[in-house]
Amino acid sequence: MSVHPTQKRISVPDIRAMKSQAKIVMLTAYTKPMAQLIDAHCDVLLVGDSLAMVLYGMNNTLNITLDTMVMHTQAVMRGSSRAMVMLDMPFASYQESVEQAYRNSARAMAESGCQALKLEGGVELVKTIEFLAARGIPVMPHIGLMPQRVNAMGGFKAQGREDDAAQKWVNIAKQFESAGAFGLLIEGTVEPVAHAVTKALTIPVIGIGASPACDGQVLVTEDVTGLFNDFTPKFAKRYADIGAEIGKAAEAYAKDVREGSFPEFKHCFGVKQSV
Repeated sequence: MSVHPTQKRISVPDIRAMKSQAKIVMLTAYTKPMAQLIDAHCDVLLVGDSLAMVLYGMNNTLNITLDTMVMHTQAVMRGSSRAMVMLDMPFASYQESVEQAYRNSARAMAESGCQALKLEGGVELVKTIEFLAARGIPVMPHIGLMPQRVNAMGGFKAQGREDDAAQKWVNIAKQFESAGAFGLLIEGTVEPVAHAVTKALTIPVIGIGASPACDGQVLVTEDVTGLFNDFTPKFAKRYADIGAEIGKAAEAYAKDVREGSFPEFKHCFGVKQSV
């Protein structure tokens, strides 16, 4: 009887050990089909709350619920076998107290099967990270441009332009590391700040619109494949235009339907073609 070895999924310790050893590749995934397509090429699949805008057409990420995030993460888990899967905790699911954060985080991990969670926040998040990490919940905090704070920040604007920004973010990042964070995501921050943060930490720093000096990068898959055209971040290189190809396929299909050009269907159902 032959035994088929099962492929080991990348773990939190694996990602942490990649600091200064190899660049970490992260893309978003919201569905099983997308996870199946990109799993082999990624170290981490992020089920980002950006799905609120990309999949549901919302103006920001604030209305997405924990139920929705868990459901999409379950789908990504079913479609992947190699990459570590990280769930993005949605707005108002962890900010009230460390107890609320634990209840929702434990539920998110148990129900979705993911390996780690991402939480947005500043220095107020330190106690939450410490509380969760002490109870076996791996956390990657998210600093810089934080979409869940879009109203307080006055829109999606680059962060870190103040004179003391580098030192401020380095101090916060070091507190996250001391609290037990296994990594850090920094978004929309001017390059010198992201560079300084990456250099100061012993845990990996993932950038998005930050600095090539980061230990890895993450982008929204739909941005780099042309599947989302409402807006495209300046830092997101488009590697394909799959959206245009889908449009062409739909156009060709519509033409066949209108012209009745489906002889293969007639054969399938045993209907003789007229001559």
